[in-house]
Amino acid sequence: MSQSTPQPNPQNPNAAGGPPEGEGAIALQGGAAILAPITAFPNGVPGNAMVLIPLGPNGQPVEKQVVDGPVAVTMEQVWKLLGFNGPAVQVQDDQGRPIAIGLEDLLSGLEKHWKESADDLDRGRIYAQELMKYNRHDKAEAVLAKIVARGGDGNDWLGLGVSQLAQEKLDKAEGTLKGAQNLMKDNPYPSLHLAKLFKAKKDGKAERESVERAIQIQPGNVDAWAYLFNFIKESESEDKAIAAIEELANAPVNAKTAAPFVALQGFYANDEATRDKAIGFAKKAVDRNPTDPIPLIVLSALYGQAGKIDEVVKLLAPHEALMKEDVRLAHNYFEALFQSKDMAKITALLNKLATSSNKEVKQFAIERSRAIAQMLQQQQQALQAAAAAK
Repeated sequence: MSQSTPQPNPQNPNAAGGPPEGEGAIALQGGAAILAPITAFPNGVPGNAMVLIPLGPNGQPVEKQVVDGPVAVTMEQVWKLLGFNGPAVQVQDDQGRPIAIGLEDLLSGLEKHWKESADDLDRGRIYAQELMKYNRHDKAEAVLAKIVARGGDGNDWLGLGVSQLAQEKLDKAEGTLKGAQNLMKDNPYPSLHLAKLFKAKKDGKAERESVERAIQIQPGNVDAWAYLFNFIKESESEDKAIAAIEELANAPVNAKTAAPFVALQGFYANDEATRDKAIGFAKKAVDRNPTDPIPLIVLSALYGQAGKIDEVVKLLAPHEALMKEDVRLAHNYFEALFQSKDMAKITALLNKLATSSNKEVKQFAIERSRAIAQMLQQQQQALQAAAAAK
């Protein structure tokens, strides 16, 4: 059972976005390809297809190469064979279908798309976001500086400050991030990035003030609580960090938010030796806000990892209404019911989820219903074959 809750990561600005899609998307240039399992071609593999077979984990070398048959190639060679310019990345075409394209082709296409209409700031933003995603911070800084100069908003200032910080241009980044902070008084991320900046400047007092300001701005921000925990753990000790988080979490202004304990469990969730500790923090998160889906997702995932399937069912059974809006909750509950082999409850759940207005949940219900129907059909065929063999 997967834990799909985002874990603490105060490095990502909330201005992040995806590649262009739909109307007005860039025209794809260079080579591109569709990556799909062989079962996607029931009528035969297209004549222009190349078959890629994984040979080993982590690029392990192949002991033998067949001269007149399949050969081992590096990933760089694969990209070239497919006509890619740079490593493949996934984008969406103008009909929303996922396709792969070379990174350099993507970035050059986005640059051209923006230059065709330099007054369209959204085109520049998309270009800058992709540059930052692939650590092209110097180019991202240049693009975002132009956007800011043309009347960009707080998110543009934030992105510019992050790109400057990534290049260790600390004085420039400080001024830019403070500008973003002034423009986005209800957003905790300028303060979080300022905390990282002050860490680079070895100014512990300012670093802590910045992260505490982020919590004051948005008490429900898990990233901010996680950053504070790490700060105190590194500067003092782990026990003092836990105590400080719990003390601040119990302040009246923070008493109803689950975020402090969602953050704490994330530091202990992935180690079997500390999983019970993570479960304890997750329980506190659920107790604080029983209708918040994030603590429910976290605790159910931890129970699943510990093999406590009955606890998952008991925890999530009262929350089927929330599952119709959150596919992660639906996934965890379905997996628990499936492992319990409770077909009646599975059928009832999938029927309810199929009526959801949430696209992801509805698709999840359709896919799982098909899989269950196929499984039952195979079981029936196996029984019939066994009976005929007697």
